[in-house]
Formats: sequence, C-alpha cells, structure tokens
Amino acid sequence: MEAYYNCMRLKNRNVRILTRDGSHYKGTIVDVDHNYVYLRPMSRGNVQTSAFYPYPYSAANDILTLSLFTLLAIALI
Repeated sequence: MEAYYNCMRLKNRNVRILTRDGSHYKGTIVDVDHNYVYLRPMSRGNVQTSAFYPYPYSAANDILTLSLFTLLAIALI
C-alpha cells in the first residue's frame, strides 16, 4: 500500500520510476489504482507493457501501465 500512496501523492507530476528488474521510466503519473500506476512517458520511444489502460485515453497518449508490486523507487524530476 505504500507504493499506492506514494504514487497518489505524485499524481500529475513528472517522476522517474525504478522497478525491481532494474528498468527505469520517466514520465507523468496520470492515474493510480490499487494494482497499477499509469505513466505518460516523456520519451516517445518504443514502450512495452503487460497490461492496458482501461480508462478514456486513446492509444495516441502512450500510457504505460506498471504494476505497483514491481516499483522499487519513485523520484520527482
């Protein structure tokens, strides 16, 4: 639950997220639920995700879905 509350506190802010597998992502947290954080990446490169964003955003917005379980660190940028 700590990851959930940290992400809620940083919603609509630019962050850098580090995951347990060593990956890092930069972007804006657009939404959070109890399982996932939804990130709009700063870079427009290829992005892979294991889930989809079920809310009213189009594919053009490039929303990245990350499991809260995989988050290791979140920092403001």
